[in-house]
Amino acid sequence: MTHAGTGSEPATRGEPAGRKRERRPLSWGRVLAWAAMAVVTLITLFPFYWMLRTALSTNTALAQAPASPLPVDFSPGGFLRVFGLQSTEEALAEGGSGGSLDFWRYLANSVVVATLVTFFQVFFSAMAAYAFARLRWPGRDAVFGFVLGGLMIPAVFTLLPNFVLIKETGLVDSLFGIATPMVFMTMPFAVFFLRQFFLGISREVEEAALIDGAGRVRVFFRLILPMSTAPVATLSILTYITAWNEYFWPLMVSYSGSSRVLTVALSIFRSQTPQTGTDWAGLMAATFVAALPMVLIFALLAKRIVNSIGFSGIK
Repeated sequence: MTHAGTGSEPATRGEPAGRKRERRPLSWGRVLAWAAMAVVTLITLFPFYWMLRTALSTNTALAQAPASPLPVDFSPGGFLRVFGLQSTEEALAEGGSGGSLDFWRYLANSVVVATLVTFFQVFFSAMAAYAFARLRWPGRDAVFGFVLGGLMIPAVFTLLPNFVLIKETGLVDSLFGIATPMVFMTMPFAVFFLRQFFLGISREVEEAALIDGAGRVRVFFRLILPMSTAPVATLSILTYITAWNEYFWPLMVSYSGSSRVLTVALSIFRSQTPQTGTDWAGLMAATFVAALPMVLIFALLAKRIVNSIGFSGIK
């Protein structure tokens, strides 16, 4: 009897085993790894700091101290010009062009285009991926290989045919004309991305729903999509960021402010050059404001993106 309780003595003395954690010894490898990570982080964030530093300076002072690590002659004039809150006289006094940037309209255009591209691309890609992963039909693998072949075609090769198509359909200089070709430009990757996840979903779950009388359409919307929220959300984020940063195609199609997106508007703002030179403070302020939404989205959802890219499916 005296030996029966000896086995439980270590568990009753001191702290519980679950709360007792050994500290890993500090090694030079860990120190170097953290130092390398800190250097990479600083290099990555430095362009954003330099944009903010330039935006908070005046153009006249920047010419005198271009290498200063801090804002030169601190002034929020660059941001005021971007949002249309500075008069022409004040803009010219700070080295600006005096031209106006309809920031909120261009921002709204970018939001509309990115939303349209993201919604339709993810929706169409999910349906195509389900057809390639679950439905059996003649030539399925050959068609899927043809779709994957689209990944090897540079996007610049499709610009001219897309432009001719948009022009013939009368969609030039419209938001829908900008968004429509962009829906299909990166769809091969989206189809491949979602198909790999759909292949990992258990067939027994789907077959049980079919036996209960559910059709393929109902299974797709009520079963497959709810089980695929992680990859669908990741694809939506990546597609939205790509559509937001698109420049060359909107530049080809949009000719007026009614359809001009924010990335194109930045180049128009830069072309409004005053006599003293480029309005670097205003340009960097506009660039910083345009990039900030995507930086925040990626920072908040980076963990979801990284976790979903390496998924192996649902078992």
